[in-house]
Amino acid sequence: MIALIDYGAGNVASVANALEVLGQEYKITNNEVEIYCADRVIFPGVGEASYAIKRIHVLNLFTVFKAIKKPVLGICLGMQLLADFSTEGNISCLGIFPGVAERFDSTKTKVPHMGWNDITFTTESKLFKGIKNGERFYFANSYYIPPTKFTTSIADNNIILSASMEKENYYGVQFHPEKSGETGLKLLQNFIEL
Repeated sequence: MIALIDYGAGNVASVANALEVLGQEYKITNNEVEIYCADRVIFPGVGEASYAIKRIHVLNLFTVFKAIKKPVLGICLGMQLLADFSTEGNISCLGIFPGVAERFDSTKTKVPHMGWNDITFTTESKLFKGIKNGERFYFANSYYIPPTKFTTSIADNNIILSASMEKENYYGVQFHPEKSGETGLKLLQNFIEL
């Protein structure tokens, strides 16, 4: 069973629709036992980082995230919340991926980064099995994580950003696979098959 975490930070329904298209069994939940016992965990997110982290604390999910041993996929804000810190509200995050989520510099690029953008692989990842380098995914973000040693692909929004990250059983994508057509569904299927 896939635990789809609902912590009040958007796009849960879109991800649920994608899982239904893939014929996958899932449960929308914020129950710590259900999340911990799930085979896979999807951590979606649209919204503001400091509000989201506060909700995670209120729901007693902060330590659960650090204890999960099954594959976890953070989507958009969900990936940013897996970092050490976000300048959106200046808040400490979950500390899985070393790095800081920063706001795009509006003197260098359009904010928000909205629409389709191609990605470039920086290292091999099972998340992209059967997906070609240079494929396009749908982005909608004003904050980003600069590339680190855990970055598996990058995108160029006049500023190079981590399009995906990976560390142990934790995976993150800055884009929205649930809104990225067949390629996005393929990525979700790859995550489910990890």
